[in-house]
Parts: sequence; structure tokens; C-alpha cells
Amino acid sequence: MLAAGASPANSPAPPGGGPGGAGRWAHARGVRWRLPSRRRARRAARGTARYDESCLPGPITPYGAAKAAAETGILAVHPKAVVARTSLIIGHGLSVHERLVHELAAGTTDGALYTDDIRCPVHVSDLASALLELADGSAAGIHHVAGPDALSRHQLGVLIAERDGLDASRLPTGQRADSTTPGPLDIRLDSQATQRHLRTRLRGAREFLR
Repeated sequence: MLAAGASPANSPAPPGGGPGGAGRWAHARGVRWRLPSRRRARRAARGTARYDESCLPGPITPYGAAKAAAETGILAVHPKAVVARTSLIIGHGLSVHERLVHELAAGTTDGALYTDDIRCPVHVSDLASALLELADGSAAGIHHVAGPDALSRHQLGVLIAERDGLDASRLPTGQRADSTTPGPLDIRLDSQATQRHLRTRLRGAREFLR
């Protein structure tokens, strides 16, 4: 993804070769590079419940391994790039999770909201604003851009239902640990270090879903 300072109209398109190839293209042209990275590449430091920017990747799925490789590849060829790790993106009723809550409450789809799958949702507007700040400034390296509230998918679903006037009691629950859905259960991105350098305030879901 091109960040602020790039001039796409005056530059040739980046080559293939995945994030590493694009990172080399950006670095050679002095273009700021930002790689939004989802949460599946993360592993908390031993004995901690939250994942800060110093935590090394510890992927347990092929998708997570691909994201970890992308982070490493980008920073290897473009040390001044920004890797922005984020979590569940919520906002304006358009996210996958918001649509799922409506479908489950209406009984138009099968499924359940996990009570053991913990994430730190971020509002799409907060995320967009923070990414623009990171791209426009002198930031480099790993940055976490997630909300401060750690919630299960079911807790998040209840907040969405209450905001939208739905019957939260109709939302079925389940345990991800008992399912065939791969991936880690508890990923609590700690964004405090990044937040200290942002004008944008990263709100928690309990606030932005009121």
C-alpha cells in the first residue's frame, strides 16, 4: 500500500513478488510504505496477556505465517516502512462482524459468536486516521493500531445488538476451542506505545458502540 509522499501518477506500478518486492520498489524510489497487518501473526511475551510491539511473531496457521513473513520481508528491504498491526475492524454497520450479528439475531444464518475468542476491536474511522498519521510522519517499524477494550466475539456482538436495537438474547454462543476454526484464541494487541505518538485517539468498542 502506498503511503503519504508517494506520487503514483508519476511512478511505475510496483512489481510482483509480494510485499518484499513492493517494499524494494518503494525503498528504491523513496516512497513511504505502510503494511497493514492483521492479528494472526502475533505471540505474547511469556507470562503476559497482552501483545505489545516488542512481541515476536508466533504464527500457528498458514495465514499467520504469511503475514509474519510479509512483516519481516518489508522491514528487511525497507527499514523505514511502517507495519501497522490491527484487530477486528468495526464501523458504520458495514463490517463482517456487524452483518453477522444482524443475521444471527434475525435467524437468517447459522453459526455462533465465540465466548473464548478475545480481540481488541478498532473503529474503522480511528484506524484510517491513525494510518494516515503514521504514513505522513516519521514513524517506522512495528506499530499497533487497535482499541483498548479486550472483548470476546460474543461480548462484541451484544454491544452491536444493543446499539442497533436487536435482541441480544437471540445471539447463539459457542467455544472456538471446540470448533474446527483454526487460529489463536486470545490476542490482545497493546497499542499504548503507538497511541502516545498519535493525535488520533483509539477508542474502545464499549465507547464507540454506545
